[in-house]
Amino acid sequence: NPVAPAPAGARTAADVVTPDLVARLTRGVVGSGSTACHTPFTGRRLADLPEATPQDVAGAFEKARAAQRGWAAVPVRQRAAVLLRFHDLVLRHQDEVLDLVQLETGKARLHAHEEVQAVAIAARHYGRAAPGYLRPRRHTGAIPLLTRVTELRHPRGVVGQIAPWNYPLELSVGDALPAFATGNAVVMKPDTETALTALWARRLLIEAGLPEDVWQVVIGDGPVIGPEVADRGDYVSFTGSTRTGREVARRAAARLVGCSLELGGKNAMLVLEDADLDKAAAGAVRGAYSSAGQLCISIERLYVHEAVAEPFLERFTARTRAMRLGGALAYGADMGSLVSERQLETVTRHVEEAVAKGATVLAGGRPRPDIGPLFHEPTVLEGVESPMAVCGEETFGPVVSVYRFPAGATDAALADLANATPYGLNASVWSRDGARARALAARLRAGTVNVNESYAAAYGSAQAPMGGMGDSGLGRRHGSEGILKYTEPQTVAHQRLLPMAPSFGMDDAAYAAFMSRSLKALKTLRFR
Repeated sequence: NPVAPAPAGARTAADVVTPDLVARLTRGVVGSGSTACHTPFTGRRLADLPEATPQDVAGAFEKARAAQRGWAAVPVRQRAAVLLRFHDLVLRHQDEVLDLVQLETGKARLHAHEEVQAVAIAARHYGRAAPGYLRPRRHTGAIPLLTRVTELRHPRGVVGQIAPWNYPLELSVGDALPAFATGNAVVMKPDTETALTALWARRLLIEAGLPEDVWQVVIGDGPVIGPEVADRGDYVSFTGSTRTGREVARRAAARLVGCSLELGGKNAMLVLEDADLDKAAAGAVRGAYSSAGQLCISIERLYVHEAVAEPFLERFTARTRAMRLGGALAYGADMGSLVSERQLETVTRHVEEAVAKGATVLAGGRPRPDIGPLFHEPTVLEGVESPMAVCGEETFGPVVSVYRFPAGATDAALADLANATPYGLNASVWSRDGARARALAARLRAGTVNVNESYAAAYGSAQAPMGGMGDSGLGRRHGSEGILKYTEPQTVAHQRLLPMAPSFGMDDAAYAAFMSRSLKALKTLRFR
């Protein structure tokens, strides 16, 4: 793959992460120790950060609980207005956070901008829709006209949030926004290596009007302070690996508190015989290589109808080989770096093992240390079979395996191919026949399915839920489920005139007969 040249005058890490910036972002962040974050572009240290101990986490929860009571008393429309002001500030200052996201994750700038888009969409949606989601709702009571029922929504209290490294803006503040709109406080543990981005979002949200203590950030080693966050929250929000997600779920269940978990994926893309091959090839590049494949909803399995496999692969591999790799803080690169040695090791192991066992590399297939220590070329494999790790394990890198399916395969058989994994996060179907594609999508065991797009159409539709089935998690972000999960529902039933008991001199038998007749009448009258 070619290297994208750095434009003249491009900013460097030293230009962006200054002592003044670090001091501003870490103001008010608890931590009695010290740790550091680094950039994957070079491996060099970016900043020293306050490191929290378990005692510091306890203190952060105390501050958050004290602040939450006042925040919950603020009318919901005023809380939502904070999100709308935050929306404008993010777009106004996006270059600042794009630099931070690139430096902390190694991703290309266009892929970093996807995070800006997602956060702006979520802020706009919940800023506009939160009052409607949270308004008191009237329901038909046990005895119509005599029982007045109102459903109320109360904040849970303090949400414990554990955010990952791969989307440090969207998966930190993007998930916290609906929690704030409902009147909760949040204690968040971001990944240490991408904490600056979360801290930047916190300062901007405070500027938009969020009380400072309502959002506490604690930084430190996951196994040390992650359990502290999970064990203290009144609700737990986690995005990360399936293995860690199971442990978070066990801890939440032991305390009888709710949790939402967005976990791993081994996502499939289906290219049918009538697909627009140019668009499908471009979509496969976006789906497989955005953020260097370090995206839970990225495409790792590509199923192509045998009648169009050759022309599709010609287009797809040509686009893959032409991708420009680079690490400049500017637009121009098509893909950036992996984030860590661990990710590079996994990608390299999956590719090398597959080749050793008979798979063929159609494009890419090798690290690129000439660009940076953690770069790896976007890779297309064919001939992948089940003994190979890349076949079933989540790679979480720029590697996609291609499988051809025969002309006689039914849509039910195609669904079985896509569903042949314990994961169920995202899928993609490409066809000119929209009705057929949507019908096939409905057969797929995935929380989101995109027709003629890879992942962004479903993820960016913030009014609709997004999340996983099976080993891909519990709960949803976005839509009503993405905000109501942060609330405790309460039913208030006001009984008027007559009690729910024998009255007017009726004995028990007469009351039972009267209620039986009433129930039959309510069904006849089509009451719900």
